Amino acid sequence: MRFACFELDGARRVGVVSDDGLHIQALALSAPEAHLGVLALVERSAQGLAPPPHDGAPIPTDTVRLEAPFPLPRRNIWCVGRNYHAHAKELQASVFKDNSAAVEAWPIVFTKVPECVVGPTDVVHIPHGVSEQIDYEAELLIVIGKGGKNISAKDAMQHVWGYSIVNDVTARDVQMRHQQWDLGKSFDTFCPMGPWAVTAQAMDGNAVQVRCWVNGDLRQDANTANLIFGIPTLIETISRGITLLPGDLIASGTPAGVGMGMKPPQYLKAGDTVRIEIEGIGVLENRMV
Repeated sequence: MRFACFELDGARRVGVVSDDGLHIQALALSAPEAHLGVLALVERSAQGLAPPPHDGAPIPTDTVRLEAPFPLPRRNIWCVGRNYHAHAKELQASVFKDNSAAVEAWPIVFTKVPECVVGPTDVVHIPHGVSEQIDYEAELLIVIGKGGKNISAKDAMQHVWGYSIVNDVTARDVQMRHQQWDLGKSFDTFCPMGPWAVTAQAMDGNAVQVRCWVNGDLRQDANTANLIFGIPTLIETISRGITLLPGDLIASGTPAGVGMGMKPPQYLKAGDTVRIEIEGIGVLENRMV
């Protein structure tokens, strides 16, 4: 199933998306639950509860404002760097120059603050005067459904509720300046997400195509089957000594083709549009301002 979080008549709602994406069937969630977006459904699932019944007639998708499926992540979003071979290679001369030999030793894990999440059609604000090197990163987002600690790779897929799309927008100059990545990854609006959250029963995130266009120019095109560290390994690694919770989010890494890796680098500027498509999920498209 595919779920959406949306605003209608000034209220946040959550609903089931039709197969053709043209309608959303709202669910009978309480206002506090709906405020959490799809996280409310993930928490229900973790408790063994089914989604609530439908509420009213199907609503045309083009009459509502889509929000991020998880507009209020329960905590920082786990993110993975350098997780495709070609992407690691294209950045060896930059931020990764001092540790390029360790690319396959352990995943690089950092976080983005939850407040940087915006919706699938919202604008992304370039922080004028703070960074001049804004980059895009198309990524499959993994949604944890069943919590746990020290989860083994062989059991990891049992902990996946589903998937979505994120653009891990990055200020490259800030990322390199501080050497730790959280600041350069966490500016306001730097995590567009959506359009839907798709359950693990509806798609296999281990082998889906990830594509990204900037102003109509195809920049990224790769399959998650080519991840250096696959979904089970990421879950195993992040849960080592740390309890993962229902609704935790993991951005799995971006393919080659980012602006920083181009010669010369091509960073985003006001007016640019970034379109990301992942098969089985949909399209995330945001304009830079």
